[in-house]
Amino acid sequence: MSILFTPAKISTLNLPNRLVRSATAERLADLRGFPLPELKILYRELARGGVGLIISGHMYVHPSGKAHSEMTGIYADNLIPALSELTKSVHQEGGKIVVQINHGGFQCDKDVVAETIAPSMIEDSRRGQTSRAMNLEEIETTIDAYAQAARRVKEAGFDGVQIHAAHGYLISQFLSPYTNRRTDSWGGNLQNRTRFLQKVCQAVREQVGDDFPMMIKLGMEDGVENGLSPQEGAKIVTELEHFGLDVLEISGGYRSQNTKKGIRTEQDEAFFLPNVKIARNTTILPIMAVGGYRSMSVMENVLESGYADFISLCRPLISEPDLPNLFRAGIKVRSRCISSNNCWPKVLGAGISCKCPHDKVVQQ
Repeated sequence: MSILFTPAKISTLNLPNRLVRSATAERLADLRGFPLPELKILYRELARGGVGLIISGHMYVHPSGKAHSEMTGIYADNLIPALSELTKSVHQEGGKIVVQINHGGFQCDKDVVAETIAPSMIEDSRRGQTSRAMNLEEIETTIDAYAQAARRVKEAGFDGVQIHAAHGYLISQFLSPYTNRRTDSWGGNLQNRTRFLQKVCQAVREQVGDDFPMMIKLGMEDGVENGLSPQEGAKIVTELEHFGLDVLEISGGYRSQNTKKGIRTEQDEAFFLPNVKIARNTTILPIMAVGGYRSMSVMENVLESGYADFISLCRPLISEPDLPNLFRAGIKVRSRCISSNNCWPKVLGAGISCKCPHDKVVQQ
């Protein structure tokens, strides 16, 4: 049997295999952040497809942190019943699902928030907007927003929570010297820049208890001059087990290449593996490896080499929600995903979907 289909455990959570659906913004929520019926269908298909764990698309913890339209919300208690329906849809298929909680910071679209806030004033040329530096009260309010969101995750029956600290969103912004230019105790040296993440983790753990799986998606480097380096990222990794976290998923930070077009060969895959190897030498936490995985052989090699404990997939599961079952049955050894980045919806309410010109009858 492939190592991909050996059982694993994260804290109290037993998983049937080592394939994870990495958090993917589904864009299937209404204006208030309530999930549309199509989101429940999507999660049900993923659970039926055999993935060991589903991590939801990022859900915003506070109205000020809504990153884009059609983003699912987890900022208020009246969302819990609708979110519970998502949980049930997965559990009825025997699956497991974790919620990723997030605040967009200055990467919130200006058409969904009144103003953008961040650790420091940042001019975002890509969005044509300038953020305002958060005051101390807003920092404390936002930390509590993460904690209350995690409480709702648990009350809605999900199997765990993942804190989004990657891709240049708010926690990633606090970690980065490029985007965190504060001169108080929340900025400056790495210890101060890590304080926001530490306080979020502590507050979340207080709400969910010791036995509830708490995960993190960490951007280990920014990919921009004067940003977070892999060396500083590794220092953050060494602290995570002391923050009460149970598993680490490694990705990129602000302006890192978090997706890659045109993955055609095995050499193009596993583009975050260098940082995974660095992290493996600095932490005892289980590691989820993400970043362009398409081939069973590459996934198996990463696990068998001991670099990671899980493989996280995004676009391959958009293209083929049943890919884990196809792997297990020996029908396929590689995803059909060609990494053209055509997944995002062109109209409201359509949600993510594969739009590449595949022949769905002929298996590769």
